[in-house]
Amino acid sequence: MAHQASAVRTARLGRAIGPEPTAVSGVVLLLPGGEVVSGRRPSPMMANVSVRALGRRLARAGRDEGLATHVVHYRYRGWNGSEAHLAGDASWAADEAVRRYGDVPVCLAGIDMGGRAALHSGGHEAVNSVLAMAPWLPEEDVAAPPEPVRQLAGRRVLIVHGTNDQRTDPELSFRFAQRAKKANRDVCRFEVHSDGHTLNQHREEVHALAEDFVMGSLFGRAYSRPVEDALAAPPPLGLRMPLAAGFGKSLRR
Repeated sequence: MAHQASAVRTARLGRAIGPEPTAVSGVVLLLPGGEVVSGRRPSPMMANVSVRALGRRLARAGRDEGLATHVVHYRYRGWNGSEAHLAGDASWAADEAVRRYGDVPVCLAGIDMGGRAALHSGGHEAVNSVLAMAPWLPEEDVAAPPEPVRQLAGRRVLIVHGTNDQRTDPELSFRFAQRAKKANRDVCRFEVHSDGHTLNQHREEVHALAEDFVMGSLFGRAYSRPVEDALAAPPPLGLRMPLAAGFGKSLRR
């Protein structure tokens, strides 16, 4: 008796968040968190919870610019060592954005393990910017190669991390940013003092910062002064930029 072949898992893009523009001129791909090792399928509900609020804000901000915003649904929950499944799915999603929308700039915006996937896949030719929020990064190990950074050359990169994060070590993202800054001057990192992994305590400021960065990177809007200063400042100043309380309240809409 013949055995049925196992179905091949594929990544997919969720529906565009908000009304999909008639003419798309930029794309944000939202990369949810994940696990270090897991062969299980991700929960769509968890993906929505972790990134959908940010996606709604970006979709509203970019409506008039022709922004399409999609959540990436992974094949597996886990990064899974050298398989790097989440990074592979992020690269696939960038390919899919090009297939759907043509030659438009793409921003990879990831949270937790999705932040690592965004940074890994930032070298895709369609990607012009990377946003990594509380990115999960591995402990440094002299026996293992460090996280790659050269793929980020030519991209704008923003890392945001809470100083009280108990799940992903903010010091590891700082060290990563130090190395990335040597390969690419357009790297900055903001610290959200007293906030934890989910960045909920200062969510309004964090989302305003994300909006400022994404709209500036994809559509050429002027960055706010703090983002300009962070990108221009030498290490460590531009990599330990404090996110001010109330950030975004005075930004132009």
